[in-house]
Amino acid sequence: MIEYVVELDQLSMDDVSQVGGKNASLGEMLQNLAPLGVSVPGGFATTAAAYREFLVQDGLKDRIAERLHQLDITDIPALQSAGSDIRRWINEVPFPAEMEKAIDDAYAQLEKEYGQEATWAVRSSATAEDLPDASFAGQQETFLNVSGLANIKQSIREVFASLFNDRAISYREHQGFDHEEVALSAGIQKMVRSDIASSGVAFSLDTESGFRDVVFITGSYGLGEMVVQGAVNPDEFYVHKQTLAADRPAVLRRTLGQKAIKMIYSGEASNPVKTVEVNPEQRVLFSLTDDEVETLAKMVVTIEQHYKRPMDVEWAKDGNDGRIYIVQARPETVQSQQENVIEEYILKERSKVLAVGRSIGKKIGKGRVRLFNSLDQMDQFEQGDVLLTDMTDPDWEPIMKKSSAIITNRGGRTCHAAIIARELGVPAVVGCGDATESVVDGADVTVSCSEGDEGHIYAGLLAFEHNVRHMNAMPEIPVKIMMNVGNPDRAFTFGQLPNDGVGLARLEFIINNMVGIHPKALINADKMGDDVQKIIYEKTTAYGDPVEYYVSRIAEGVSTIAASFSPKKVIVRLSDFKSNEYANLVGGPNFEPHEENPMIGFRGASRYISDGFRECFELECKAMKRVRDDMGFTNVELMIPFVRTTAEAAAVIEIMKENGLERGKNGLRIIMMCELPSNAVLASEFLDYFDGFSIGSNDMTQLTLGLDRDSSLVANSFDERNPAVLAMLDMAIIACKNAGKYIGICGQGPSDHPDLAKWLLDRGITSISLNPDTVVSTWQNLAK
Repeated sequence: MIEYVVELDQLSMDDVSQVGGKNASLGEMLQNLAPLGVSVPGGFATTAAAYREFLVQDGLKDRIAERLHQLDITDIPALQSAGSDIRRWINEVPFPAEMEKAIDDAYAQLEKEYGQEATWAVRSSATAEDLPDASFAGQQETFLNVSGLANIKQSIREVFASLFNDRAISYREHQGFDHEEVALSAGIQKMVRSDIASSGVAFSLDTESGFRDVVFITGSYGLGEMVVQGAVNPDEFYVHKQTLAADRPAVLRRTLGQKAIKMIYSGEASNPVKTVEVNPEQRVLFSLTDDEVETLAKMVVTIEQHYKRPMDVEWAKDGNDGRIYIVQARPETVQSQQENVIEEYILKERSKVLAVGRSIGKKIGKGRVRLFNSLDQMDQFEQGDVLLTDMTDPDWEPIMKKSSAIITNRGGRTCHAAIIARELGVPAVVGCGDATESVVDGADVTVSCSEGDEGHIYAGLLAFEHNVRHMNAMPEIPVKIMMNVGNPDRAFTFGQLPNDGVGLARLEFIINNMVGIHPKALINADKMGDDVQKIIYEKTTAYGDPVEYYVSRIAEGVSTIAASFSPKKVIVRLSDFKSNEYANLVGGPNFEPHEENPMIGFRGASRYISDGFRECFELECKAMKRVRDDMGFTNVELMIPFVRTTAEAAAVIEIMKENGLERGKNGLRIIMMCELPSNAVLASEFLDYFDGFSIGSNDMTQLTLGLDRDSSLVANSFDERNPAVLAMLDMAIIACKNAGKYIGICGQGPSDHPDLAKWLLDRGITSISLNPDTVVSTWQNLAK
């Protein structure tokens, strides 16, 4: 006897062949994870047997098989015609009587349980769906806010028909799946009222690097289809799993999305949802609070632990009861299958930036731009073209796999287009906003996703380098190889390279790229001009106030790097902007002096202790205390740059102590950047205030030899191996060794000059901190 429908809470992962991966997963969670705090709405599912019985009607199965057997999927018009015919046939054939009765009975039970006012989501779940080697994400239809039995039945029929969307037919052919072996189950699930709240997608790893110690969450207002389809640029959140488990504040990073539109209930039975604009006051706020982000992250971790593999989850917040629900969960199918290989793309030149958005993957692609507004143009697309459009729908998959790169105005890093782009290995930059206006159809462009979270579209066909490294066990060497990491966007990737931690994390990169506003402009926000106040409002409102924005953004950047390398040491150098660099920040010209030579001017420790800047330095201290003491990243150590005198050293250490950063407390070490001749000559005296030195070889060379390293006129004299420079380094190294304190060096000198590296090893240097792209090669050279 055929079982046509099954209640979701009666299903488990043993039923994948019966109801597909998606519906089986819902049942698995309802049975096993509800007691652990994972909330899943109930409902029922039609079975694969019901679908196959339906296809027997009117010879439908044979007609479909014959139509597909004749099809060449590379012929786009023929593919479109075949798909259209098959979907029409499915909509014309009635359900078997027994199947119709089973649906009637199941729906009557749902009405009894949830009431007649409840509405429903009708989703697809293919029997081959969500297996480890396939991602059918978004290939079949989803219907939201469906009410009444007649509309439920029609939606089930439409779901069945969507198994033969153009993208689904093409994908199965591409993956080698037999069309007749794939069946469809329709899941009927109680709607969560996210139309009056928010919804989105979450992954139990970072989708770009594969870093597994974080939960990555995207969210926007209204129903989740806007995020899934890529119609909005959503908020993004990263949550650190180990910090979450320790019950500490665990949100590493927050990125405010534009969230321009949302999908809500329309109140019309014939067209139950509609898209409206989000009001400006909501756009500048996050769609979830930190507490809600952490609650959701705990559910995602619970799901991952149950399935014992990385997961891709869709979530929705109910605006009536305020709770967060999981509406789908499936295996992550891209990063979790990557081999132990580091693939690196390096852009060798730059040109005019035409557009900027969120990068998908880490590759670079280039080619001729084809601006498409609809699928009607699909047959005009050639292999290697760059696809440019407002937003990509999964229907576009047949041409996405022919693209050298993809550019969209809208979308986030968890939309269907992004998922498929990752799976196909095609670089994509999504959520550019105005790319269809700033990038011209027919132009040659280079699309770079190799520079962090931000992807760039450059004019012209630029040269780039592609390296593949197999990450085998690295040889033992007598020194620690650390990294110089300033960009939190790349930290998850860099942390997976061979390393002994971070020897230099520059705070000024975080301030410049994640804050972008002068700290005194934030402290004095109400006194700034209208143009600056507008920028401050847009950037800081989500954080409560401008000063909290500054502290939080610094903490986010540092905690992201700390989490990426934990439990290895991360030495964070506090800000070392020169006055001309601070002046480039929003509001900066109002507070910075003009200096003839900023390189040896108002910078480093002398700036920290000055009456005009001390309150800004104290905000940096507050951020560091939050990272170490509140979030628990005690692997973070701090470094003070450009300390001219021991009096400055004493004053800085005292200010830090007053702000809760005391040497030795909670394991805190404070390192000094040894980069001035005075630091080396009086090394023992400076070490009274610090727990070691990190040698800044560039400034030490510049100031020892009395030359401007930025001047081409004296560039030939710049050499870190100069005997005078080596004498300075030797004094610093000897003083640290005699005091039993840390001694490292930050700079590319040991990588560029093997003889300098050997000299440093012979002198007993503790660590060498290098740019990430030279770590592996330098490590291997030192082993020789």
